[in-house]
Amino acid sequence: MEEPQPSHSGTSDSMMGLSMSRSGSTSSSALKRGPPSSFEGLEDETSKKRFKEDLGNEPDCEKSAAKPGHEALAEDLAQELQCGCCTELVYRPVVVSPCQHFFCGSCCVLWIRNGGTNCPACRGVSTIVTPSRPLQSIVDILLRADPSRERAERERIQADEVYKAGCSMRIPTPREASPEPNLNQNADYVRPCPHCTPDNAFGWRCPQPVTDYGVDPERAWHLDDGNPPGHAFCGNCENLLALRAPSTTKCDLCQVSFCGVGVPGRCLAAPLLSQHPHNMSDLGDLIQSSEVYGCFDHNTVEVDIMLDYLTAQELSPRHIYREVASHILSQPNGFRPLIELDLFVDIHSVTAGIDENPDAPRNRICRQCATEVMLWGIKDWWIRERQKGTSCSRQKDLAHAREYNHIIAPRFSGDSILSTDASMTGTQGSPPVFAATTADVDAARQLEPEMGESQGNTAVTDLPTNSLLTDGL
Repeated sequence: MEEPQPSHSGTSDSMMGLSMSRSGSTSSSALKRGPPSSFEGLEDETSKKRFKEDLGNEPDCEKSAAKPGHEALAEDLAQELQCGCCTELVYRPVVVSPCQHFFCGSCCVLWIRNGGTNCPACRGVSTIVTPSRPLQSIVDILLRADPSRERAERERIQADEVYKAGCSMRIPTPREASPEPNLNQNADYVRPCPHCTPDNAFGWRCPQPVTDYGVDPERAWHLDDGNPPGHAFCGNCENLLALRAPSTTKCDLCQVSFCGVGVPGRCLAAPLLSQHPHNMSDLGDLIQSSEVYGCFDHNTVEVDIMLDYLTAQELSPRHIYREVASHILSQPNGFRPLIELDLFVDIHSVTAGIDENPDAPRNRICRQCATEVMLWGIKDWWIRERQKGTSCSRQKDLAHAREYNHIIAPRFSGDSILSTDASMTGTQGSPPVFAATTADVDAARQLEPEMGESQGNTAVTDLPTNSLLTDGL
């Protein structure tokens, strides 16, 4: 019996199916139609769009990964570019030679003006200061990357007023070293005055010279014994002086003497009308002085009007002092009322002399007393400038001061009152002129009892002023 042969039909059929499936897929891909012409290039554009969207959908941590690095770089750069004086981002940088430290140009100018003779950072010996273009370029790049680090406009304007960009400077040579202290000098004993030593540079010697403690301790003068005979202490430098020395002067108001050799121009009691008030050089000193506002009972409105007037007329505190002093001299009693008020007592820290004749003329004055005279009379001077008036009882009320005549309030005089008239006001910058009128007498008298009840029966009448007085001259 013939054995049946294994049938390969199943295997062959499967192989044929696999082959046909492959060929079918090949044929089907070969028979697939291409996209219409209207869809050509759409796939590429869509891919690009999807790529951009994918980039936009990146996590925030990856998107801002470069930002901290940028800020850190700007911060480090700003730290390295700090001025060694003001510790801010350097402005108009200059380099000090030879140490190569850099600063703001304005900071370096102020350093030199205040007596600096070396590098502000290392205190090394320096000769010249030059502008640095490389540093300025780096600063400009930093500010373009981070404009918030730029200095304030007001600071830049002030710095440009002090230092002109591109200019070089020279640092002055150091001063000579101070002499070594006298270790043999005892602080409890008086040191000789400049005229006590023989063959001194002033050509005059004290008839009663003081012995130096380092030379003869037994004959030295102790401070507890008061002033040595023929001597006193200078009211400015507080060094010992000879009362009869040609350079010595005495203030006729505070009775303090001045040596005339310690600090030129300050250790001096000058003629009455030629002295300069202490710490009152310009209008800025008046603005910063609280005592000036106190003279006007802190009526800031009136003080502002006065300052505007002084600015327009270009008047200095020294001018006010001279006007006040001249007015006092023209009075019958002169400076005696001020002396009786003890206005000049204890102005200086040294012991004053004795005023042997209170009725004696006053010819010389020191700087401190000149300031006291100016402050004492500045309000009355301003009243005279604005043509006679009297104090207003409500001058501390600033709203009232803006509307009415503040300090210069007219007072009733007989059948007339003083009132301001716009037609009588001078040119801009000049004080107003007060004219006597009678037209408003009846109205003013009717108004007086009402004002007396509301303001404590004051005798002062407030009238509205010209706009020039309230809004500035």
